[in-house]
Amino acid sequence: MAKEKILLVDDEETVREVLAKLLAHYGYVASTAASAEEALEIMKTSQFDVVICDIVLPGMDGILFTEFLVRNYDADVIVITGYSSDYSYEDVVLKGASDILFKPIQGNELNLRIMRVLKERRIDRERIKLMDQLKNLSITDELTRLFNSRHFYRQMELEVDRSRRYDHPLSLLLLDIDKFKDYNDTFGHLAGDKTLHFVAQNIMQGLRKMDSAYRFGGEEFTVILPETVGSNAEKVAERIRAAIQGKALPIKADRPVHVTVSIGNTQYRPGEKPSTLIQRSDKAMYLAKQNGRNRVISVYDADSSSG
Repeated sequence: MAKEKILLVDDEETVREVLAKLLAHYGYVASTAASAEEALEIMKTSQFDVVICDIVLPGMDGILFTEFLVRNYDADVIVITGYSSDYSYEDVVLKGASDILFKPIQGNELNLRIMRVLKERRIDRERIKLMDQLKNLSITDELTRLFNSRHFYRQMELEVDRSRRYDHPLSLLLLDIDKFKDYNDTFGHLAGDKTLHFVAQNIMQGLRKMDSAYRFGGEEFTVILPETVGSNAEKVAERIRAAIQGKALPIKADRPVHVTVSIGNTQYRPGEKPSTLIQRSDKAMYLAKQNGRNRVISVYDADSSSG
């Protein structure tokens, strides 16, 4: 198990030596610095869980150093001082420190304070991780691991706004698995779930980092393509369509099973609402269905189509 790393900052050499030995005795990996400036140089190349610093330092004092650390580094700070009448716990905590110790420092007390700070640090990390997981669950479709439709509508608003402000192109794909009900009736709903996951994976493999894919509902998916004109979006759609058609699903051991998708493609028109863009991609997708399925149709205005 990795040992916690601590940086000790004090301008008194004797104090640094004594505290460094105590920290090593309690199992910590200790480094030392004689000033805030020296400590910052060390922190350019090394990460620390806790920084212990004296309030009175040459150059940048311990209070300013604490404020700077809290703003710019992922490390907890314990302040030490020999001036117990001049500084209080509230004084340093308001500056961002996790604790304060008054000299002379006893080894057992030092270790207990560090242990408490480290415990609170771990709790904070676990809380942040949990909040991230809950946030991810709220925007993710459990079956396909794509974003869900709720997040799609929020992201669509943001991307349309960016397109308006920066005059960048924006395209949207709407995909539907062909004859999915017949497929479910033939192979069962478990196979249907595997198919949804299979399609989702193939969609993601055809996208760039800036693109985003969503399960729109049932067997429908959407893909937002920022900074992409319609003709390039059509190429992305065709690549996704061909990839899905060309791979066999792991459903039947005795024969390959394939599915296809129909894809509607459209590009954002300046001034229109996100709902209008979505409706046009939906129209394009239904045209792909009507024209024989397993194809890409592009619709760029209310009255014309190509594909």
